[in-house]
Amino acid sequence: MKLLEERIQKDGVVKKGNVLKVDSFINHQMDVDLFNAMGEEFKRLFADHPIDKILTIEASGIGIACIVAQHFHVPVVFAKKSQSINLDGESYVTKVESFTHKRVYDVIVSKKYLNEGEHILIIDDFLANGCAVNGLIDLIQNAGALVEGVGIAIEKGFQVGGQLLREKGIRVESLAIVESMNDETGEIFFRAQEHQS
Repeated sequence: MKLLEERIQKDGVVKKGNVLKVDSFINHQMDVDLFNAMGEEFKRLFADHPIDKILTIEASGIGIACIVAQHFHVPVVFAKKSQSINLDGESYVTKVESFTHKRVYDVIVSKKYLNEGEHILIIDDFLANGCAVNGLIDLIQNAGALVEGVGIAIEKGFQVGGQLLREKGIRVESLAIVESMNDETGEIFFRAQEHQS
C-alpha cells in the first residue's frame, strides 16, 4: 500500500535492534484517516472470504482492527495479555512472546467471544517473528473456529514470521513489507508486492 509506505518513509524512525518506531501515526498517536484507508484495503484483499469476526491482540492492534471491522460490519475481539476480574467464565489461553517487550504473556479470550465454526480474520499492526499471530491462531483453533487470513499493517520481511505463516498455508496480507532498514542512515526499503494499491 503506497500510502502506508510513504507515511513510514516520512514519519517512521529506525532504531537499533531492528526496531521501527511508528508511534506518531500507528501505535501511540493514531491517524484514523490512514487506518480507514487500511481498512478499505483489507476489505478489498479479503472480499472473497466470509468474515464473522476480527481478532487482534492488545494493545497496538486494537485501533486498526476496529476500523477494519467497520468495513466488514463485524465485531472485534481482542485477546487480553492479563487475567482481570472482569474476565468471567471459561477462557481460551495461550502463551505469546513479545518481540518489542522481550517477555512472554498469557493471552486470553473468553469462550463467549470465539465460537466453533466462525470465520476469523486476524488483524495486527506488526509482524516480526510471528509469535503474536501464532498465539491468535492457536486460540482460534482451540475454539474450533476457522482462520480466514491474517492482515498486517507492517511486516518486517527480514524476520521469519511472515515466511513461516505462509509456508503453513495461512493467507497473510501485509500492507507494507519492510525488506531492510538501516539505523545509521534511517533508510527503509520495501519489498515490491503484486497486489499493491
